[in-house]
Amino acid sequence: QVQLVESGGDSVQAGGSLRLSCATSRSTLVAYCMGWFRQAPGKEREGVATVTSTGSTTYADSVKGRFTISKDYAKNTLYLQLNSLKLEDTAMYYCAAASSGGICYTMNAPAFPKWGQGTQVTVSS
Repeated sequence: QVQLVESGGDSVQAGGSLRLSCATSRSTLVAYCMGWFRQAPGKEREGVATVTSTGSTTYADSVKGRFTISKDYAKNTLYLQLNSLKLEDTAMYYCAAASSGGICYTMNAPAFPKWGQGTQVTVSS
């Protein structure tokens, strides 16, 4: 059973940084496509960044150069480093997993069957 537990969300000022964590099992981290998605009030859930089982990453254009997705196999954790935060980054951030690697490149949220409960990121001016 795939379990995903996010943490690290907080309220920060624009320009600040945060690191989100998604605790999971080693088997999930090794074998699954994993990703971070976000959903702001009144908006659809959107892909932020994904990483395949082999380490290939995909980023949304809106976060390229500011966010970094990574895996720590020693801690069985998926991370999302958020730098140079903007007001429009405010959202609930979710960790997700899918067994099909091809899904990673699409960042299509409905195609991901496994989800965490989310962690809130609020950016203020």
